[in-house]
Amino acid sequence: MATAAAALSLLPVSLRRPLTSFSKKGNGGRNGIKVFAVFGEEERGSLEKRSTWEAIFDVEDPRPRVPHFKGKLLDMNQALEVAMFDIQYCDWRARQDLLSIMLLHEKVVDVLNPLAREFKSVGTMKKELAELQEDLAQAHREVHISEARVGAALDKLAYMEKLVNERLLDDRRSDQFNSEAQSPSISSSSIETSQNKLPRRGLNVSGPVKSYHPNLKNFWYPVAFSCDLKDDTMIPIDIFEEPWVIFRGKDGQPGCVQNTCAHRACPLHLGSVTEGRIQCPYHGWEYSTDGKCEKMPSTKLLNVRIRSLPCFEQEGMVWIWPGEAPPMATIPSLKPPPGFKVHAEIVMELPIEHGLLLDNLLDLAHAPFTHTSTFAKGWSVPSLVKFLTPASGMQGYWDPYPIDMEFRPPCIVFSTIGISKPGKLKGKTTRQCSTHLHQLHVCLPSSRQKTRLLYRMSLDFAPFLKNIPFMHLLWRHFAEKVLNEDLRLVIGQQERMLNGDNVWNLPVSYDKLGIRYRRWRDALERGAKQLPSPKQDEYL
Repeated sequence: MATAAAALSLLPVSLRRPLTSFSKKGNGGRNGIKVFAVFGEEERGSLEKRSTWEAIFDVEDPRPRVPHFKGKLLDMNQALEVAMFDIQYCDWRARQDLLSIMLLHEKVVDVLNPLAREFKSVGTMKKELAELQEDLAQAHREVHISEARVGAALDKLAYMEKLVNERLLDDRRSDQFNSEAQSPSISSSSIETSQNKLPRRGLNVSGPVKSYHPNLKNFWYPVAFSCDLKDDTMIPIDIFEEPWVIFRGKDGQPGCVQNTCAHRACPLHLGSVTEGRIQCPYHGWEYSTDGKCEKMPSTKLLNVRIRSLPCFEQEGMVWIWPGEAPPMATIPSLKPPPGFKVHAEIVMELPIEHGLLLDNLLDLAHAPFTHTSTFAKGWSVPSLVKFLTPASGMQGYWDPYPIDMEFRPPCIVFSTIGISKPGKLKGKTTRQCSTHLHQLHVCLPSSRQKTRLLYRMSLDFAPFLKNIPFMHLLWRHFAEKVLNEDLRLVIGQQERMLNGDNVWNLPVSYDKLGIRYRRWRDALERGAKQLPSPKQDEYL
């Protein structure tokens, strides 16, 4: 019984303490929807006229009835009581958000009322409509968040009921066994049975890295930043254990060809770019961006061609299609969100397999233990870390950290970080922070133990930093310092994985996004027509 209670105590119960943002009074509506602000004396008369629909919002605030229990462990009934309180709170909160939208709708109607127009200037009406439009959008966002919270609470309750039912079944079986036993002594096997936990569906990521599946190649991959590819330069890259080289043709458009001369297999990137053709440094053979050899000095020109890949340039990045399937018609957008300016674009070659690097980037729970000398300096260790995500997606936000995160196939991670004072992260969300840092990580699979990392950092504040000399060197130093804190751990993981250890042996709740990435990749490599259901990670 103590084992089951310990397992239940690990479930999210953070909703037991009231959120401070609900208790603050509004200041005009521009900083978010504050329900208490609209229930002033001057609004009460109009609210009383809405008796036809206001009954559904007449729900008692459950927070004064929050259950309080002593000790760190909860028994089954207490844990279920906490889960029921979470659902009641989410329901009450959703009703409040919906009420806010309806009240704002009434205000919009009032502003647009013909009688009101006679007493207000056009400028005043535009200003009021703009403010109400902003408030209405914020209220809609709050409703979506409430829906996600209700869904998470219901999933948690369903899991707890399953846990209790299985535990009760185990207890009945144990009672039956004890009643049939000839001796009153308890055998060691029955003790082991009573201590068994629910089986956890781990992943098997162990042993030497397998060859990359062809399905993983059938995507557009961003392989370089446009600013790094000048007219007279070239960029050698390895992707899926094959060497390629990128350069610009006569028309200025990028091309990607095999980094091996057809004559004597010399690496072409050791040569030069001349009039839009890449020249081999061995005997001077020259190739265009489509791989055709257009010049053979000192001999007769032969019809020779080396392999090339579809290559395009979009939004400051160079993309290639390494797969055998026909390329997709559209290339995804990786632009920063509106209001952000790019401050740094960095490329690094790392001695780890790209899947392990993605596992690391999709995990934030390690930050207060690993990054103690960089961005997580001063962070406290929370009692519970959660990644909250829609049921069908690979994106969401971290609690209690003000960080939104998304995995985008095949190897891209977005994150938006709300800037806050060190040690003051608890209780804040990304939206509650006034300044933000947006990150793009592209993890290209160079080989089975090597990754080409493209990193882009954008800010929605301090645009003057772009004009400071040598600022890009400072950004690169900081990025390398953060990454080195991870590398020493991930390299150790890789060594043990190659020796047979499973790096995903025992996933827990904050591993949700990494688990979904791994299941997506497994399904892709199996050729599954449909991605695995997120219900498979209900136990997390």
